[in-house]
Amino acid sequence: MSDLCALLVIDVQNDFCEGGALEVSGGSEIVEPINALMEAYDVVILSQDWHPTNHQSFASNHSNKHAYEMITMPYGPQVLWPTHCVQGSKGAEFHSKLRSDPVQMIVRKGFRPTIDSYSAFFENDQTTPTGLDGYLRTRNVKKITIVGLALDFCVKFTALDARRLGYEVIVKQDACRAIDLDGSLEVALSEMNEAGVSLF
Repeated sequence: MSDLCALLVIDVQNDFCEGGALEVSGGSEIVEPINALMEAYDVVILSQDWHPTNHQSFASNHSNKHAYEMITMPYGPQVLWPTHCVQGSKGAEFHSKLRSDPVQMIVRKGFRPTIDSYSAFFENDQTTPTGLDGYLRTRNVKKITIVGLALDFCVKFTALDARRLGYEVIVKQDACRAIDLDGSLEVALSEMNEAGVSLF
């Protein structure tokens, strides 16, 4: 069986696009480039943030806390976010213009109330798997291109985990957008570069 290349599309959901609860500036601009990329890959996978209403990463579930404050969870530091991508909500749906016909798998993450999940491979404890690695290995995928939202959080953590698992990883920056929270974009690019992620 020959090695396959996968396109991993991270969290291109309504709540991360313009007008969404956790809007990433220019989020919808990447939909068309991502759709065009899909034709070039053997395997196309979407990740989907999928939170219950009582998720502990939501600032609204902590008294006297505000969005973007930091707290400490059992697994480490955690940003408190505005309520977003609630299971079954319009905000959790994929952008209406994102193609679904070439998609072979959807990975839902962040559905456990007590732990957030940026990476499409692991929850934020770095040990609880989503099942994506197993799927890619059974498909004989060795190389992954990652695109989506947001570059400095979910894309970054997915790319770093993919490298840690031994995949060859490309991040196409023109098909990503960043939140850039207190300089997080610069840090993310540096961390990915040091880990051997190819940034284009």
